[in-house]
Amino acid sequence: MSLWLELEQARLGDSRPLVEVLDAIPWNSDGLIAAISQQHDSGKVLMLAWMNRAALEETLSTDQVCYWSRSRQQLWRKGETSGHHQRLLEARLDCDGDAILLRVEQQGPACHTGRPSCFYNAIGNDRVTVISVAQ
Repeated sequence: MSLWLELEQARLGDSRPLVEVLDAIPWNSDGLIAAISQQHDSGKVLMLAWMNRAALEETLSTDQVCYWSRSRQQLWRKGETSGHHQRLLEARLDCDGDAILLRVEQQGPACHTGRPSCFYNAIGNDRVTVISVAQ
């Protein structure tokens, strides 16, 4: 039985060693997993980025969120240049281990555009409308 099936059938409070779970993550062909950051107190979705194992391990050990930059092909420590850090409060894997939810305390805007969230383009009525401005 796969680890993910075991977790599906697990009781409240059951746990597995972290290394075993990291080994079982179905990293994509580039060695990445989708990472969604969410403001811990409001539930607002801030951004979607990617993590490789090194970024995830660094995030879990430092509580400062680190991603993998696909464009630069290097670790990207959120806020390293902007000062808009994300402090990790909780990390959760989805049911089949192919996405991670990072509940964070966002310092400053999450988006490189200066907006509070990267999700500022609303789709509806055959249009895309900007619904947020830079802070």
